[in-house]
Amino acid sequence: MKPRILIADDEPLLRAELRELLAALWPEAELLPDAADGFDALRRARELAPDIAFLDIRMPGLDGLQVAATFGSQTHVVFVTAYNDHALAAFEQGAHDYLLKPVDAARLARTVERLRQRILLPPPDLRHLADSMRGAAAAPPSGAPSWIQASVGQAVHFIDLVDILYFVAEDKYTRVVADGMEAHIRTPLKELAETLEGAGFWQVHRSYVVAVKRIAAAVRDGDNAMWLTLRGHGARLPVSQRYQHRFKTM
Repeated sequence: MKPRILIADDEPLLRAELRELLAALWPEAELLPDAADGFDALRRARELAPDIAFLDIRMPGLDGLQVAATFGSQTHVVFVTAYNDHALAAFEQGAHDYLLKPVDAARLARTVERLRQRILLPPPDLRHLADSMRGAAAAPPSGAPSWIQASVGQAVHFIDLVDILYFVAEDKYTRVVADGMEAHIRTPLKELAETLEGAGFWQVHRSYVVAVKRIAAAVRDGDNAMWLTLRGHGARLPVSQRYQHRFKTM
């Protein structure tokens, strides 16, 4: 069998190193295009259906546990992490594996050997494991995250969804507007809207996704255009004709 392998990590050097090692250790494997964050990993997994995924536990957008939880029993997962905490003992006892950063070639060789032996077997279902490890912060059944990792300059911030007012598309990025701060993520707004639909967010324009609970009113102006006002924020967001049906009762 020629396994299809996905690598997801927000560190380009680590992705390149892992890719090079895997190519040497498992030359018959097909290495799929890498993913740079959790949403990217989710999109590529849906499009390319990997047999194996090497997932960084801490990534922007969705973390590795949240991504793994969406796989069901379709993909063998190897977690990659810089944190050797108690969670790794649970991973080690499961049917999957984990690697510590920086990745050791000898350790990876053992992982590859284990995967060779298991690749013809059904992958374990990691949904319940992800829930138990995440606890109250686990991803809801819809696959939506409970928080977002977003960049502000050189810093990465963990922003709870309850604090986010809206998202807006900006060039190749999406701007996250939350209480008291703004940040950016590398996830297309369209993909973000699909992921967050079940988490209390609506797309109201091709460039805007808004937290429903933060909407104060939907108002039409003299040109019959619709605009949203938000609670506790001065933003005024446009609503395109396509999405105005959401506000019929307002």
